[in-house]
Amino acid sequence: MHFDYDLFVIGGGSGGVRAARIAASEYGAKVALAEEYRMGGTCVIRGCVPKKLMVFASTAPGSIREARAYGWDAHCGDFDWMAFRTKLDNELDRLEAIYRKGQSNAGVTVYDQRATVSGAHEVTLADGSTASAKHILVATGGQPFVPDFPGSDLVMTSNDIFKMAALPKRILIVGGGYIACEFACILNGLGVSVTQFNRSPLLRGFDTEARDLIVDQMAARGINIHTHMVITEITKQGDELVVTCGDGRETRFDAVLYATGRVPNTEGLGLEAAGVTLGERGEIVVDQWSQTNIPSIYAVGDVTNRINLTPVAIREGHAFADTVFGAKPKHMDHELVASAVFTQPEFGTCGITEEEAAERGQAEIYVSSFKPMRSGFAGADDRVLMKLIVCRDSRAVLGCHIVAPDAGEMIQMVAIAMKMGATKEQFDATCAVHPTMAEELVTMRNPVRHY
Repeated sequence: MHFDYDLFVIGGGSGGVRAARIAASEYGAKVALAEEYRMGGTCVIRGCVPKKLMVFASTAPGSIREARAYGWDAHCGDFDWMAFRTKLDNELDRLEAIYRKGQSNAGVTVYDQRATVSGAHEVTLADGSTASAKHILVATGGQPFVPDFPGSDLVMTSNDIFKMAALPKRILIVGGGYIACEFACILNGLGVSVTQFNRSPLLRGFDTEARDLIVDQMAARGINIHTHMVITEITKQGDELVVTCGDGRETRFDAVLYATGRVPNTEGLGLEAAGVTLGERGEIVVDQWSQTNIPSIYAVGDVTNRINLTPVAIREGHAFADTVFGAKPKHMDHELVASAVFTQPEFGTCGITEEEAAERGQAEIYVSSFKPMRSGFAGADDRVLMKLIVCRDSRAVLGCHIVAPDAGEMIQMVAIAMKMGATKEQFDATCAVHPTMAEELVTMRNPVRHY
């Protein structure tokens, strides 16, 4: 049977563009890709990249305060949001152009419109045209979830925050996951009065000792945190948003940001009609090869709700192209995937938490908590936490959790050792680099807890 394309990719985010480029440039496949918004997806356009640049901007006042403590006559003026936003927009335009060039150089045909699945081998574009493909890859990512309640149309999501016309003076952030906590720290650093509501403790699912330290330091930086809060209604009165909670209390803000999780972006894609199995949250169910129950249809990235991280989507997309078009069967290994949470302080994590270790048993917990030299000299009350979780039998390091400046940079290196199966004794045999924070990872001699 003749097809218009060997591969049709729906979604121009990290996973989709990697799969399309590898299939076309390395394996000679005839490939098309459809993207309804902007090339680059969540990470480049409305996620990791602009968020990290906002993190950098938000840390400047703290750096200047620290500079004064080190003897510099340093002062911080007002933050010009629009000057920053203009430069940010230009940077995102530059990155999108790079993504587009990568596709064109690989010979991928790009459709700047929405595409839906209309059969096992067919997609329909927004202009009504159809295209046939031997293989279809869905890489449409996820989208912010906002519950339906009176006034839910008045709130922002993480998609909107980079496009604000001005910084609010007072903002309420609803949610307790890493996105909510990151933006709470960012906006607090930019001088916004930040209140954070959540139904449960913040950063649930992460190592409890690590997350407690982060939350304590967030509060110490002036973020007004309230847990066990449920919002029943939001109304607009003049320029203010009036937030009513289940206990009847009312609070007023200039803006409300909902960061209450993300859901797979599968609605209206035609997947059910094509016979593709979806999970309870709307995720596309796939096997280890990213293949759905329909053999010609695959999915990678956040739309599968496996591990929702950009590097994971990229690896899944690359592995798909190698397997299907390169005759090199390969699948993403989802074990020991490190990640970073860009709160202030930063959090790097890889492997199991202490709570998971307690359930499994046969584990030793090594912890070092201390004042870092840099901020300690400046008179700050910051604390660093280093934690290793070790299997008592094999001695392998099963978990590492770091709360510290640049923790994301550190956990990347630790993850290499963990992926190689490094033992606690091999950590200990590594000579420390002094004076650094990371040296504590190789100098912890005695476990503080056993399970």
